[in-house]
Amino acid sequence: MKSFKSLLYILLLIATSAIVKAQDEAKPIPEAQSFVTLHEGVFGGKKINYQVKGSEMYLKNSKGEPTGAMWSVAYTKSGNVDPTTRPVTFVFNGGPGSASMWLHMGFFGPKVIRVDSDAKEDDGGAPYPIEVNKDALLDIMDLVFVDPIGTGYSQLIGKGEGKEYWGLNQDAESITKFMRQWVTENNRWMSPKYIAGESYGTTRAAAVAQTLEGGGQNMALNGLILISQALDYQGSTSINDNIRSYVTYLPSMATTAWYHKKAGQGKTIAAFAQEARDFAYGDYVSALYKGDFMSDAEKNEIAQRLSYFTGLDVGFIKRANNRILTSRFKKELLRDQGMAIGTLDGRYFGDDPDDTADSPELGDASSYKVSAAYTAALNHYFTNDLKITMDRPYLTSGRVSPWDWGSGGEPMYVKTSRRLAKAMRRNDKMKVMVASGYYDLITPFFDAEITFSRNAIPMERVKFTYYEGGHMMYNHWPAFEQLAKDIRQFIEAK
Repeated sequence: MKSFKSLLYILLLIATSAIVKAQDEAKPIPEAQSFVTLHEGVFGGKKINYQVKGSEMYLKNSKGEPTGAMWSVAYTKSGNVDPTTRPVTFVFNGGPGSASMWLHMGFFGPKVIRVDSDAKEDDGGAPYPIEVNKDALLDIMDLVFVDPIGTGYSQLIGKGEGKEYWGLNQDAESITKFMRQWVTENNRWMSPKYIAGESYGTTRAAAVAQTLEGGGQNMALNGLILISQALDYQGSTSINDNIRSYVTYLPSMATTAWYHKKAGQGKTIAAFAQEARDFAYGDYVSALYKGDFMSDAEKNEIAQRLSYFTGLDVGFIKRANNRILTSRFKKELLRDQGMAIGTLDGRYFGDDPDDTADSPELGDASSYKVSAAYTAALNHYFTNDLKITMDRPYLTSGRVSPWDWGSGGEPMYVKTSRRLAKAMRRNDKMKVMVASGYYDLITPFFDAEITFSRNAIPMERVKFTYYEGGHMMYNHWPAFEQLAKDIRQFIEAK
């Protein structure tokens, strides 16, 4: 019996060893894909000839083994171009887990998808309108759209593991590695360099700006374009015990109520937003901290003021103890119409099946009413214009779980604002543009102001811009045009 058990044990060891060995061996690594096409167009009133290169770049570990294939689409001006004067901007979206499709097909690319500018119509089924983007910035800079590992066509290869890429710091390291390698391969070390990020892409941008300073190859940036910034998640996390969030979200609730004609009528949106800021900074923040130490008369006064700004019923506000969660605001604002408004963009609304629910049931109307159009447009554009033919689907929302937020201890809010402050203070020429939408109910514009005002960021090099749109303000055509003008001025300013 003992000999049988010993034999069985040996066989199990052999089997286990074989499994471990198989797992340790790298998978075959295919040749990196690359697709190059030549184009011309008129952008910013200038005729531009340009090359588009969609390609994979293999990122390697410390042993020189490829672990990730990072996909990018680079737009570079053709002809006799001086790399010392031609800026290059690296563009990515957020998530984490979002591909660069949104900024690519929504704003920066030479062709863009056109969803309903007034946020009234669903994108429905194909076909969808794709138009030449006359406001594309290719006349003043090259563009590199980057998809982090696990998004778009970017994927793990060889011995690569998700834990190497899927985390705040790991992600920043991989983007940094990509940028350095791209700049080296394309002889762009002397070019002015910018990053344009949206949402978590701004979280990433701040982390990358600092990470670029290390690693044995210091690379300084000329500037950051932060679209719907998210540098400190405390101000964009609407939960019961987070007092700061009630303050930061109130002005966005006010402007959204203004849009739906529930509050602030007869005033400009800018004036009403400022009025809401003043109340939030003053009486409201004081009331939130006093809480139940306030008298009934004081509570009633605050409830009346909140009703004035949000358009919500005073009785509802009192039952909420003067604390309005965004999830409830989205359902309550148009409850009389049986509609729930969007998160990314409060202009949108959807017809939920349950009018008695306390939060939207169908999800974010500003997402499900545009995402099919974006996805179809990108796939059509890649195939027909850029002649890109890959052997796998383009993941607009990738698989990047579990994500390591890098807290390193007790739970805490994600924050990269201090990292940006350090990077800017080490590089006193780096400037930042912060673009915010008035109807953004996930990264509120007031939070951007509070974040930048309290983290030792050199404010004289920060430009704030505001748009009558949401998180993706470029879905509103007038905001699209203004954003393009503002970025152009930001880049060209001395």
